[in-house]
Amino acid sequence: MFDIACVGIIVADVIAKPVDSLPEKGLLGQVGSIRLLNGGNAMTAAVNCSKLGLSSAMLGKIGGDAFGGFLKGVLSENKVNIDGLAVDKNAQTAASVALVGSDGERTFLHCVGADGTFSIDDVNWGIIEKSKLVFLTGSFLMDKFDGAQTVGFLKRCKETGKTTALDVCWDSRGRWGELLNHALPYVDIFLPSIDEARKLTGADALDEISERLIGAGVKTAVIKLGKNGCYIRENKNTPGYAVRACLEDIKPVDTTGAGDSFCSGFLTAYIKGMDLQDCARFANAAGAISVTRQGATTGIESYNQVYNLMKEDYL
Repeated sequence: MFDIACVGIIVADVIAKPVDSLPEKGLLGQVGSIRLLNGGNAMTAAVNCSKLGLSSAMLGKIGGDAFGGFLKGVLSENKVNIDGLAVDKNAQTAASVALVGSDGERTFLHCVGADGTFSIDDVNWGIIEKSKLVFLTGSFLMDKFDGAQTVGFLKRCKETGKTTALDVCWDSRGRWGELLNHALPYVDIFLPSIDEARKLTGADALDEISERLIGAGVKTAVIKLGKNGCYIRENKNTPGYAVRACLEDIKPVDTTGAGDSFCSGFLTAYIKGMDLQDCARFANAAGAISVTRQGATTGIESYNQVYNLMKEDYL
């Protein structure tokens, strides 16, 4: 059995830091470091959840290249099951170049690669059936899987009695609800960022955003607010509420993977039986820890590390 199956995008992150401006065309600019690290919503969650003490599995697709071999090795080193990891030898592994400024904020250049060829036919249903919770993450960057396949996948997960969670990426092509609305009735926990939630709902205020998400079929809406924490709407019959950020005065080193680390923390706490408010506190602590080091999964080390910070800051 697996506690969590993380389904979606897996990305090789080339991170350059610090980048506060770009050189003119044809010229060279120097940076302090350039590193190859693992990234992508689903892989970040799979690795972090394993570090937090869950048994996790990764379902996605890589190319038959050096980036793919690197990511596969990182998953194995972190005790993540890779039986659901498909390989497309005709595609390159998805990759991002992250330009991280001195303030910790980042700008991405992204190649969709094998993430774009991942389809419902690649899903290892044997792993899904053995998992307590299924976390689909990376929507809008999976060209084949987005839309009808996402609906079919989540519907089948619910029909087999699975708890489902969903997170999305920024949709640079502006399709938003067109691709996602029909999938929302099959989502138990939806964890978008505030900017993504506004695009999906057409609303601005948190109470209205959450009301529209719940009205669309989502069971529990968890809206990430970055340095301001998060906002939770548990169901249509109760009002939403905010949970302040952990370590509000923290100075980030690198925010890459912060949202994915929040999701990892929230779902870990949920699986371990915490109430939703403590799930949010644990998630905020995980997100805070993640930005203290460079890379998507380098900050989180253990469950006790995150739990002790949560206790110190909230309890």
